[in-house]
Amino acid sequence: MGGWQPRVGRPLLGATARAGTAWLVAGCAVLVTALGIVFAHQSTADGFDRAVDAPVIGWLSGHGDLQGWLAFPGTLKPATVLVVAIAAGCLLAGRLNGALLAAVAVPVATGLDEALIKPLAGRTYLGNLAYPSGHVTTVSALAATVTVLLLIPPQQAGTRLPRVLLTVVTWAVTVVVAVAVMSLEWHYFTDTIAGAAVGAGTTAGLGLLIDLPVVRRALGRLYQAWPGPAAAQDPPRLNSVDPPPSGRKTKS
Repeated sequence: MGGWQPRVGRPLLGATARAGTAWLVAGCAVLVTALGIVFAHQSTADGFDRAVDAPVIGWLSGHGDLQGWLAFPGTLKPATVLVVAIAAGCLLAGRLNGALLAAVAVPVATGLDEALIKPLAGRTYLGNLAYPSGHVTTVSALAATVTVLLLIPPQQAGTRLPRVLLTVVTWAVTVVVAVAVMSLEWHYFTDTIAGAAVGAGTTAGLGLLIDLPVVRRALGRLYQAWPGPAAAQDPPRLNSVDPPPSGRKTKS
């Protein structure tokens, strides 16, 4: 790897973004809790879900192969590949905190789904626990991770368009997966809404936690312990945003 060394990286969330992110986490928690209470232990769709689900099921009925492919991004294999790719990209860019977020967002979000929320809510679809949608949780956690890494300023001004486009694509895939799992009759519409809230809210909350001084100090110690001379010569900046390269402007 030559003289490459990882760095702690600038904070994931700038000072101006932290308050909004905290509100986002709170809003997602309230939404998931409220819907979980309303639909607890139900085994059939209510009128609202039926009104949304029925047209989607009818639209894609008879296209089983297509439905499976549309739901595929929310499954384990592609999610694992994307998590590894994003984490590796962050390490190559010298952002240990970004790599950490990429590595933990999907496992923590899906773990909350499977181990906590689904058993508590007890909502079923054709006999299977359905609330929230794990497929949608997975892809929304990935999309939220990409959003934090690519859109939170400061960023290189010349890369804004591809960053925005990539972020839009990840959220579009989230919508596609939600449509697919509804059409396959795996989840109700409100299951997909809750899944998106769990994925986005968990990722945002992890971003806040990783930005805590104690975590940044731990990453700083890891940085200093990294073998090679660069770690000793270029100590991490733990309390400020890393400056952009000389002569290059940044903006969101």
